[in-house]
Amino acid sequence: MSLDREALREKYRAERERRLRLSGAEQYQQTSGALSAFAEDPHADPSFSRAPERRSAAVLVIGGGMGGLMMGAQLRQAGVDDFLIVDRAGDFGGVWYWNRYPGAGCDTESYIYLPLLEETGYLPKEKYAKSPEIREHLQRIGRHFDLYDRALFQTAVTGLRWDDAQKLWRIETDRGDALTARFVVNATGVMTRPKLPGIPGVERFKGECFHTARWNFDYTGGSTAGGLEKLQDKRVGVIGTGATAVQCIPHLGEWSKELLVFQRTPSAINRRDNRPTDADWAASLESGWQRERMANFTAVVSGDPFDVDLVKDGWTEMIGEVLLAAKREYEAGRKTESPAVLMQRADDASMDKVRRRVDEEIEDAATAEALKPWYGAFCKRGCFHDEFLATFNRPNVRLIDTQGAGVEEITETGVVVAGKAYPLDCLIFATGFAIEGADPGNQGYEVYGRDGLALSAKRRSKWRTLHGYMTRDFPNYLMMSYAQTGQSPNFHHILDEQSRHLAYILSRAQSAGAITLEPEEEAENAWAEEVVRAAKGRTAYLKECTPGYYNAEGAINEHTVLNGPYWKSPTRFFGMTKAWREEDALAGLEIDRPSSAA
Repeated sequence: MSLDREALREKYRAERERRLRLSGAEQYQQTSGALSAFAEDPHADPSFSRAPERRSAAVLVIGGGMGGLMMGAQLRQAGVDDFLIVDRAGDFGGVWYWNRYPGAGCDTESYIYLPLLEETGYLPKEKYAKSPEIREHLQRIGRHFDLYDRALFQTAVTGLRWDDAQKLWRIETDRGDALTARFVVNATGVMTRPKLPGIPGVERFKGECFHTARWNFDYTGGSTAGGLEKLQDKRVGVIGTGATAVQCIPHLGEWSKELLVFQRTPSAINRRDNRPTDADWAASLESGWQRERMANFTAVVSGDPFDVDLVKDGWTEMIGEVLLAAKREYEAGRKTESPAVLMQRADDASMDKVRRRVDEEIEDAATAEALKPWYGAFCKRGCFHDEFLATFNRPNVRLIDTQGAGVEEITETGVVVAGKAYPLDCLIFATGFAIEGADPGNQGYEVYGRDGLALSAKRRSKWRTLHGYMTRDFPNYLMMSYAQTGQSPNFHHILDEQSRHLAYILSRAQSAGAITLEPEEEAENAWAEEVVRAAKGRTAYLKECTPGYYNAEGAINEHTVLNGPYWKSPTRFFGMTKAWREEDALAGLEIDRPSSAA
């Protein structure tokens, strides 16, 4: 069946318009103040206490998730042993410390998603690992690289200030610590604190209420594997239909007396097809296989040259078939149209396949229509699941489609949509995390650089960095960042590259006897200009997208572009930073050395 592309463009525009908010990303609220209970740690020992620390280190790493663990591992391998890791959680794990909701697991292949598999001698049990296995592996990394004796857990940074007289950072925490470090690495990640929709009345609901990242199994029963037996007499509501909701809704649908799913925008649901790790394949692996596989995946989903698709999953199929449309036509010897036209047609066909799958799996026509995504393949994060859609065929499950308007109000007894009240016993927010860990505002503290300049103030102006990793007037402050760096759906590959790059800088600084490092003004201005240039094609596409975090909730402009990723191929970005390291000149950085080392 041929697609009416003009009608499809109009449908996409109409669906986008009904979801636009003038407030952009400000429509969400942080889990602080009156809503701070949504961010409390249900897993840590509540009786934990310790005396305040007075410690100094060469390097302080903020964050004990994948980024912090990989940073610690790379520092050890680079010969930098004097470092501390600080994290508000009770153990290593980052987002996987928090994400224990029913069905939680990775939807990027575990062989490329779980870090440092070869180094730790571990291979995941399935193609897509579940939350407990991921968390256990991250703790394995902590043990393997002796990172636990360098960690301060259940400790939140409350402030960082550069001491220009002493040429070091002073760090304060909620434990009363007074820490100092020559260098600081922000490894807090892009998904750090839960976010809540700015719906009036969030704090008024009198029933049980929690965010998926702080799941209350005391109330629901069961575990990450399911078995939510305490919900059998409960009316449960879920706000959100993104990646988290897609994983937990099948379990809620199985056990709840009644489940209401409140949807603003449907996700694109692709097949997942999980399966156990093949023993013969595992036995065939040779040294270096994981980094080769990561690089191959990133090349396929970036439209870069590759010989064979090693991963062959939903990501490489969905993204590869769009980005490689023109190449495949050329290789087949067919006369090619404009690459942009071919890619648009492939994009349309990819999303049409997603919508046809909804019709195939959903029995009720109205529900099926409401679950169809009307936007481009690269507008929102794709989802992968084999049971989500069929859950809406259960008699106890109802989709409450808000027609893009969202929930109107939350009352003491339930949720209001378009003037109609829906009574609930339990309300669950599957609304994700505040994106962009380099912004200290998402962490609840401020970073003050030279002359008291606040990092958040610099970010609100024309954000400038050197390759996304360092910014002027904040000496010795390094970021494992989403902004202005190459990105891939496999964020572990990004963190692997970033940790290697920053470990090189820190090791090089140590061997050179550097007191301070910071970008030259000209270098970071040039990089900002390159980031804007690289985003032009992508920006035009995103402006036509339904709102989401990819396009700053529809408010994309130069400011949001500079606070977003470097949109050229991540393979090219990594090649560029590798060449920068191989030059071994720390180009673009001002280096202050002791006079004896000059």
